[in-house]
Amino acid sequence: MGEDRATRPGAPRIASNPANAGRPRRMAGARQAQQWLLTLLPAFPVLLLVLRLWQLSRQDMSTMLLLVQYVSPLGLLSALLIALVWAFPVVVLTFGVLGRLLRLSAPDRFDPERSLLASLTARTPGWVLTAAVALGALTWQLRFLPALLMLGLWLLALRTRYLHPQEPTRILLVSVALPLAAAILAYSLLGPAIWTALREGEWATAALLAVPPVTTVVVTGPIPGWIAPALTHGLAFTVAAVLPLVMGAVFLRVPLLPTAAIEVAPKAAVGTPRTEAPDPTASPPPDLTAAPPPASGAGTEVVLGALITVTDTSTIVLDQTAGVRFLPNGQVQSQVLCPQAAAAPYSLVSVRGWPVEETALEWMMPRRPLTDPDMRCAGRLPGAK
Repeated sequence: MGEDRATRPGAPRIASNPANAGRPRRMAGARQAQQWLLTLLPAFPVLLLVLRLWQLSRQDMSTMLLLVQYVSPLGLLSALLIALVWAFPVVVLTFGVLGRLLRLSAPDRFDPERSLLASLTARTPGWVLTAAVALGALTWQLRFLPALLMLGLWLLALRTRYLHPQEPTRILLVSVALPLAAAILAYSLLGPAIWTALREGEWATAALLAVPPVTTVVVTGPIPGWIAPALTHGLAFTVAAVLPLVMGAVFLRVPLLPTAAIEVAPKAAVGTPRTEAPDPTASPPPDLTAAPPPASGAGTEVVLGALITVTDTSTIVLDQTAGVRFLPNGQVQSQVLCPQAAAAPYSLVSVRGWPVEETALEWMMPRRPLTDPDMRCAGRLPGAK
C-alpha cells in the first residue's frame, strides 16, 4: 500500500485525486507504461550479461558461444548482483523524492492513472524506502553518503508534510531542525576531509562531501506548482536514461571468470621414453656428440588467462589476447589461482581512517592478508630470475 492523505483528524485516508472526479476511467499513461516496464525489466539483466560475454570474447561469435556453454549462470548473476547492488537505492530514492515532490507541489497533476511517476509513488510502501536507505548506507562509497543523507531527509520531510499537514510543530521539527542538525554533524565529521580534498585539487570529492549537507534544507517542502510537473518528470526521464548507461559501463569491467596461471610442459617432454644408460666401455655413436641435451624445464611456458572449464581431456583457457587455448591435461604441470589485483586508489582523502572510495562493507570486513605474489601470476616460471 502507498501513502494516503487524511482529509481531517479521524477521517479515513483516501488515495483518489478530487480533480479527476467524473473523468472516465481509461487504460492510459501509467498503467500501459507499467505493463511495458514489468515486461522489459527482466530483459535488462539478460542484455547486460550478453553484452559482457560479447565484450569478453572480443566480438567473436564462436568464443562467445563457448563461454555461454561453460560459464555458470549462477556466477553471472552473482557478478551482476555484486557489481550493481548500489543501483537499487538510487532508483528507489530518486524516484521516491521526485514523486512525493510532485504530489506535494502540484496535487492536481498527481494522477496515478496517467503518470508512471505518480503510480510508482502511490504504490511504493514505506519499508521499501527504509530498506533502500539501509542498503545504500552499506553499498555506497563514503563520498556518496552525504547525498544518501540528503535524499533520506528529503523523503522524511516530504512524507511528513503530506501525511500531517495540520501539525506545524512536527513539520518544523522534521523539515528545518533535523536537516540543520544533520548538516552541522556532517560538517563536523567531514570538515577535515573537505579541506584535504580542496588542498589536493580533488574538486569532485570536495563537492560530493560539501554540497549535499547544505542542500538538505532546500527541498523539504513544496516548490512552485507551475514548474513542479515539468521539473520532476524531466529529472525522472533523465535518470531513467542515464542510469542504464552507467550500470552497463560498470558491469562491463567486472570479471566473470577466475584468472589462473597454468604451467604447461612442451609436447616433447611429455611421455618421452626412458633410455638405458650407455655402456662406458663402448664408443659413443657419432650422432650423440652434437649439442648437449636441453636443461630441465626448457620449453615450459606459463599460460595466463581466464579459466573457462576443465574437461576430461583438456583445460580450456581464455588467454590475455581473447584467444581460446585447449591445453591437454597431460601437459599441465601445475596451476594457481591468481587473485584480482586491487584497484589503485584515486583519492587520498579519508574520514577518520575511512577512505572515501570504500563502502561501509569494505571498510568493516577483514582485510585479505598480504602474501608474496606467485611468480606464475606474473607469467614467469618458479625459480626464474
